[in-house]
Amino acid sequence: MNIDAFWTLIERSGQKHADEFGRTRWLQTTLAQLRAPAIVDFAILLDQTRRQADQWVMWGAANLIMGGTCSGDAFFYFQPWLIGLGRETFERVVAEPDLLSELPHVRRLASVPRRDWNRDESPQWESLNYVPHYAYQRLLGPDAEIEQALNSRGYRTRSDPRPTGRDSAYHDPAETARRLPRLAGLLHESAED
Repeated sequence: MNIDAFWTLIERSGQKHADEFGRTRWLQTTLAQLRAPAIVDFAILLDQTRRQADQWVMWGAANLIMGGTCSGDAFFYFQPWLIGLGRETFERVVAEPDLLSELPHVRRLASVPRRDWNRDESPQWESLNYVPHYAYQRLLGPDAEIEQALNSRGYRTRSDPRPTGRDSAYHDPAETARRLPRLAGLLHESAED
C-alpha cells in the first residue's frame, strides 16, 4: 500500500459513512480483506501522516478549539480527526494551522458552547488509531499482533504526541493568538456571544 491508496481508503470511508463509528468499521472490514503486509503498510502510513500534524502550533490550535482542555490524549485523538478530513484539507491545515478557522466543522463548534457539543461533534477520532490492529486480527486471528509485524520491519508507532516546533505556540496564549490569529479571533468572538 502506498500513500495514495492510504488516502483513498480514508476518503472513501467518509463517502460511505458520515459518523466515526461507521467509518471505523468500514475501514476495518476493508483492510481485513487485504493481505497482512498491506495492513501493516496502512499502520505505518497512518503513523507517518499523523506525525506531520504533531506540532506544538497544532496542539495550540486544538487547545483553542477545545476551549483550553486539550490534553495529550485529546491531541493524539485530534490528529486522526485531521486525517479524516481528507488529504487536501489535511495538507493545507498542516502547512497553515490557522486555516482550521475556515473549516465548517470548526466554525460550527465555535458557534455553540463546548458543554453543548455532542460526542460526535468533538474534533477527535480515537478509534482510527486502532483500525490496523483490529483489521490485522480479523485477518489472522485474535492472537495476531500487528506490533510484531511492525517491529520486524524496524518500525515503532507512537502512542502519544511528541510535538515539533516551539512549545511556546502551545504554552503561551499570546504566542498562540499571534500564530493563529484567525482561529483565535473566531473562537474569541464565539466566547463573547
